[in-house]
Amino acid sequence: MTEITRVPLQPIAKGAVGKIWIGALALALAGAGIAYAAMPASVDVKTLTAGAGESPTVDDVVLISYKGTLPDGKVFDEAQQVPMALNEVVPGFTKALVQMQRGGKYTVEIPSELAYGSRAVGDIPPNTDLTFEIELLDFKSRAEIEQQQRILQQLQQMQGGAPGGPAGAPAPAQP
Repeated sequence: MTEITRVPLQPIAKGAVGKIWIGALALALAGAGIAYAAMPASVDVKTLTAGAGESPTVDDVVLISYKGTLPDGKVFDEAQQVPMALNEVVPGFTKALVQMQRGGKYTVEIPSELAYGSRAVGDIPPNTDLTFEIELLDFKSRAEIEQQQRILQQLQQMQGGAPGGPAGAPAPAQP
């Protein structure tokens, strides 16, 4: 017969189990806080009026109307029917627009790190979160825009004559 060596268990001190649970909870919360801090900043896009169809890509050019405001409500920029290349604006603006659909109206909150960060730009102080009201009127790919430009250039070359004259009319004689 085999003999088992017995090791006496020491009693757990009163309140020790509670301390173990508190320690485990503190470690879990610290880990969650570190994970949250490491998450990249994101934009908050709220739909006011739903659009339809596809969304633009970062390589597209959009036609939008917008109003940008500071946290105190002061308007720092506003424009109607302005074309913008998505790869030429602040990252937060791009991240918001690729979530939109043609014909939609949106409110967008852009954190400062996806806007201008620690730089002051115009009326925008450093480290300022921005809010935009945006209407996505239309968008086109760069290829579509370049093709339209080529067609316009060909039409202008075909007209030849004096500006404002009928197509194909000879230019007026120069004295």
